[in-house]
Amino acid sequence: MKLEVKPPFSPMEALSVDKVPTGPGWQYEPKWDGFRCLAFRDGNKVELQSKAGQSLTRYFPEIIEGLRGLKASRFVLDGELVIPVNGALSFDDLLQRIHPAESRIRKLATATPALLIVFDLPADERGKSLLKLTLAARRKLLEAFAKKYFKDPCRLSPATTDAAEAKKWFSGGGASLDGIVAKRTELPYQSGERTGMQKIKTFRTADCVVGGFRYAEKKPVVGSLLLGLYDKDSLLHHVGFCSGIKAEEKPALTRKLEKLVQPPGFTGRAPGGPSRWSTRRSAEWKPLKPELIAEVTYDHISSARFRHGTGFVRWRPDKLPKQCTMQQLKHKRSRTLELLLQPRRK
Repeated sequence: MKLEVKPPFSPMEALSVDKVPTGPGWQYEPKWDGFRCLAFRDGNKVELQSKAGQSLTRYFPEIIEGLRGLKASRFVLDGELVIPVNGALSFDDLLQRIHPAESRIRKLATATPALLIVFDLPADERGKSLLKLTLAARRKLLEAFAKKYFKDPCRLSPATTDAAEAKKWFSGGGASLDGIVAKRTELPYQSGERTGMQKIKTFRTADCVVGGFRYAEKKPVVGSLLLGLYDKDSLLHHVGFCSGIKAEEKPALTRKLEKLVQPPGFTGRAPGGPSRWSTRRSAEWKPLKPELIAEVTYDHISSARFRHGTGFVRWRPDKLPKQCTMQQLKHKRSRTLELLLQPRRK
């Protein structure tokens, strides 16, 4: 490629913070729940690169075809690959794309086509690097580029310098938004650095039945709580775990849990068995009588489960186990996302 910005290229990264920064000099954008992607085009040659520098080109043939169809023949885009399904973004469908069989990938690309949500322009339509320009200048060029060239599968990510508007995205983003990104407008592109961008992730809460527990790997105390939610048929399904228990509270909690040991624990989907990372002791789990309710924080849901470990908030003795249902995991759609997903044609 004859582009001034070539793969492999390290994208800007974000420093994780707790609050949305305010004051002059900040630009805010939604943080999308997808794969970070740098798209390089030089004539007929198009490449997609992940944040880690790995090629994503073979997994998204519809994106490659779409980028080749743009009237601009040379550029570098920085954005997020997402797959909309039923008005929301599906991370599960993204994961299915990382598959060894080309026939399977092409079938999925037809059934659930991806979009590239673009939020930066490292190189323009002449292949010229824009990395030394400030974010404010690059954003103006990106908006002009999008207006002139974008069509499916490309979308321009919204941006604002109004912190109040950004906080509305944060509180009303639905399950498809991963939070808010705040960027310094006066800085050039910070390749591989976390100095010019901050991320504030969205965390939600759920009240879960403690359907079981695992012992810690090397001590006879609780290591993690196994969390469950009831479905419409009153079956208790394992949905994740919580290991953020204070060390000084573990002995008393362990004694309390051991008094509640009673099969089956989960009447629906149960915890999995050992993995290559677990020992025999840590893989075994003890079923509990469904009495304890824990309020936990989580970030994302995948396949009706918490995608990552949860954070313990508090015990909920005021709630009944049957009140802890899967309904808690359903979230309203994002108006920002709905506008973005509208077909764009030229």
